[in-house]
Amino acid sequence: MASLLELYKFPQMTYGPFDPILTDKVHFPSVYQLSPKDSTLALGMVQLMVYFNWTWVGMVITDNIRGESFLLEMREEMAKKGVCVASIQRVTPSEKYTTNSHYEIMQKIDEFSATVIVVYGDTNSLRTLQYAQLPYMIWSKVWITTSHWDFTIRPHSMDVSSFNGALIFSSQRKEIPSFKTFLRTVNPTKYPEDIFLKRFWNSAFQCVLDSTKWKQEYCSHNASLEMLPLRYFDMSMSSQSYNVYNAVYAVAWALHQLLIARSEMEYLKDEGSLVPYPWKLHSLLRNIQFNNSVGDQVFLNEKSIPLANYDINNFVEYYNGTEVLVKVGEFIPQAPLGEDFSIRGNAITWTQFDKEIPHSVCSESCSSGFRKSFLEGEAICCFHCIPCPEGEISNQTDVEQCIACPEDEYANKERNRCFPKVEIFLTFEEPLGMTLTCTALVFCLMTVLITGVFIKHQDTPVVKANNITISYILLFSLSQCFLSSLLFIGKPTLATCLLQQTVFGITFTMSISSILAKTITVVLAFKAIRPGSRSRQWMGSKTPISIILICSLIQVIQCGIWLLVSPPFPDIDLYSEPEHLLLKCNEGSLIAFHFVLGYMGFLALGTFTVAFLARNLPDTFNETKFITFSMLVFCSVWISFLPTYHSTKGKTMVVVEVFSILSSSGGLLVCIFIPKCYVILLRPQWNTQEWVNHKPSARGYHHSKTCPPIS
Repeated sequence: MASLLELYKFPQMTYGPFDPILTDKVHFPSVYQLSPKDSTLALGMVQLMVYFNWTWVGMVITDNIRGESFLLEMREEMAKKGVCVASIQRVTPSEKYTTNSHYEIMQKIDEFSATVIVVYGDTNSLRTLQYAQLPYMIWSKVWITTSHWDFTIRPHSMDVSSFNGALIFSSQRKEIPSFKTFLRTVNPTKYPEDIFLKRFWNSAFQCVLDSTKWKQEYCSHNASLEMLPLRYFDMSMSSQSYNVYNAVYAVAWALHQLLIARSEMEYLKDEGSLVPYPWKLHSLLRNIQFNNSVGDQVFLNEKSIPLANYDINNFVEYYNGTEVLVKVGEFIPQAPLGEDFSIRGNAITWTQFDKEIPHSVCSESCSSGFRKSFLEGEAICCFHCIPCPEGEISNQTDVEQCIACPEDEYANKERNRCFPKVEIFLTFEEPLGMTLTCTALVFCLMTVLITGVFIKHQDTPVVKANNITISYILLFSLSQCFLSSLLFIGKPTLATCLLQQTVFGITFTMSISSILAKTITVVLAFKAIRPGSRSRQWMGSKTPISIILICSLIQVIQCGIWLLVSPPFPDIDLYSEPEHLLLKCNEGSLIAFHFVLGYMGFLALGTFTVAFLARNLPDTFNETKFITFSMLVFCSVWISFLPTYHSTKGKTMVVVEVFSILSSSGGLLVCIFIPKCYVILLRPQWNTQEWVNHKPSARGYHHSKTCPPIS
């Protein structure tokens, strides 16, 4: 039509939806649009979806350029807000609205996995959805559409129950003064020349229509358009009627200005010549701008046409057949962000089966403590919910990435909050710390008591048997080993961290070197009794003391280098225990730490080897057998220590080291000195020189007259 009328330059006023195609003045120079631009319609619909958390939406569009353009706009806006298109049904505008086509399309829509369906098109293009003698009913869908598809106005026999609860975006318009008053009073008698009104009246009120004369008495005298239901007539001015109203006024303004200009110029004198040529209105229509009767500005220049503001209406069909459109919200795209969209959810009547807000999602929301895990090849709205990893939280729904807690905080079991970590360390007050402390003190007290027993019986054969000086050194070093374990208990400080490993390493080295000296002394004593043996020159108290000093000095040098190069320091372990900050001593240099342990292991292995080889040497109080067993216990403890220590975390590491110190030291004390105390305290008759000289053997102790006790 536009192309045909363009041949004669007729101005054409379109009252339908704004069409970007018609803005092309090269092809449509004589077409003027009255509707506001609906370029923000997609944004408003998506905001509605976001408000109700509808992320899985079906689309029904007309299969033409307008439909595809709207689909593209919807996809762009939906992608920004994380909403997905579940399915698309295209309706061919030229398709005949038969029962078969209606059933086919409605059945496809009913099979959509989405609950919410967006419908875009005009009444003529989409009549297939609503017109059928036996309509295909869909009860479980929520429809979002525009007033361009006016399914409310329809023949009496058509049922639109499927669309009950639909949300309709309609261009905002103000009420024209006296318009409803006019509608209440209009009837065919008042306007007999209006043949369309007469035919409509007959259809709406089911009057008898005389082909030659319409008689009012055949209809109700009080009949009024206000009495008609919504499906016949809407008393509110529609957006299209509002555009027609503005179009008439625009032409009137243009004609008025044209006639004024002609009158002033006095081009023509007689009235008949005042009829203008249609093409002469173009220059006036392009630039026309006026305020209509309700104060709205009217433009025909596409560049000045404003964006549409929308009312959101809810179509409700009650059980008694009454149909109403209820305003439940609005969308003002030019309003400030946050104020542009409003909706009253509690005012909306949903479908017959939904009293609450319907759900339309591909996957249920991920609650706090979970994150989305997207499915490969699926839309972003389809996902699995997986718990946040340890140490991470999500305090919102539907997050894609969990948030890591700060290093000094931990995530609760629900993974939705971070709490401050509590500082912990092995304390003297807790049961485990108290047990280890008491054990260390008991062993230390036992060492002191044994030392007292030895001092009291220092002149007896048992005490003098293996160099009493070395025994005192060994007892002293063992007591320090027990006490050194207390440095590992309590809050770590710089002093305790520096002393822990060094005191432990030096005291243990003294203990092992003392045992090594005792063992070597026994071996040298037996070799010295052989005629011509050079071992006699090594006999005496200087040799074992020298062994102890040299072995201990090497360890002191190693510890000194450790303290100078990379000393231990107080540290915080953030990761061993998720809910705690473990205060501990950092070794500084693991290489130095393992050198200290390795050196002690080397001495222990050497001592064990020498003692094992000398275990069968004859003597009444030869203790190499007990030394062999004690070193076996010692080596077993520390061989087990290394893998256990490195496989544990938190306070358990400290407990393992303290336990290893106490068990290995206790093993040395018990295996070497308890048998001597047994003889001294419980078998004093064995601890005399007469018994030694006259008894060849007793309780496993062997006597050799050729080897006197080593003192």
